[in-house]
Amino acid sequence: MRVLILRCGEAAAELVLPKTLYRSSGVEIFTLPAVPGRGDLKFLSEHATELLPVDPTPSLEEIQAQPRVEHMAAPQLAPQQPVMPLRIIVIGSDAALSAVLTRLLRADQLWPQIGFVPVAEPTNSAVDTTGSKNVSGPATENAASSTASTAAQNWSIPADPAAALKLALTGEVKPVPLIRNDAGQAVAGSAAISQWDASAMTGEIIVDDATLLQQDAQGSADNASRSLAYGARLVPMLNAPGIAAAVHTAAPQPRGLFARWRKKKNPGASVSQLDPHSLVTGRAVQAGGPEMAVHVDGVRSKRPQKRVTFYRHLRDLQIIRP
Repeated sequence: MRVLILRCGEAAAELVLPKTLYRSSGVEIFTLPAVPGRGDLKFLSEHATELLPVDPTPSLEEIQAQPRVEHMAAPQLAPQQPVMPLRIIVIGSDAALSAVLTRLLRADQLWPQIGFVPVAEPTNSAVDTTGSKNVSGPATENAASSTASTAAQNWSIPADPAAALKLALTGEVKPVPLIRNDAGQAVAGSAAISQWDASAMTGEIIVDDATLLQQDAQGSADNASRSLAYGARLVPMLNAPGIAAAVHTAAPQPRGLFARWRKKKNPGASVSQLDPHSLVTGRAVQAGGPEMAVHVDGVRSKRPQKRVTFYRHLRDLQIIRP
């Protein structure tokens, strides 16, 4: 097996990996930006192509043309048979994992096994002063945890970095649906749709055939939620149909210094509120509105969007999880 370990961001780079990994001939370690770009991840396709020069399995077009697409039922193991297995372990945030999955998605090389060690980037209010964090032993009080990682929570990945790394190195693949949007971005942990200016949302969100949100500029609504809606949040499921979505009933909180001050003044305030009664599951989420903000694993769209679609990809994610 070939193992590629991607340390994404400062917090991930500070983690001290077990020395045995550096001595292993089958392991390569890379230090990358917190959210690596396409150029940073070019080597992934090179490794995948080396181990599987020609993919003899059905293409996406051939899968889509099949009269019965069994792949859209329970997630399946990848059918590809490379020269040797390729395991890619991402140490970093959900956004870092999303960037890696997006690169593999766009190259149509989703057969590698994916491990995840969730590490949150430090903020000015929570800086580790004990030196480098160590994943070869128990986590310390200041060690980055997976509490900020929706993906880790969805997949039951341990909060302790040492335990998460052990799972990523030795665990088995348990496929899950891969959720993407029409811009070709893969969702690792969660996505959100809201009004660009964070006010009550104007627009419509549909999950398969069910209306999750329908609201005009005056706040007149026909929603799955009984409350004024500020958008919706969606997360990938572990099985079919693939997506779970619910309505936001509170405005998104600001970020940065003011956000930390506000949280200090009101520690009980939540970043967002979801109406549990509005929960809907489906294969696809379609949204339309005059000025929408689309967030994928915390990364906001660069400009307002008028429409967006999230849906289950034809190939499944080969994630390593308990």
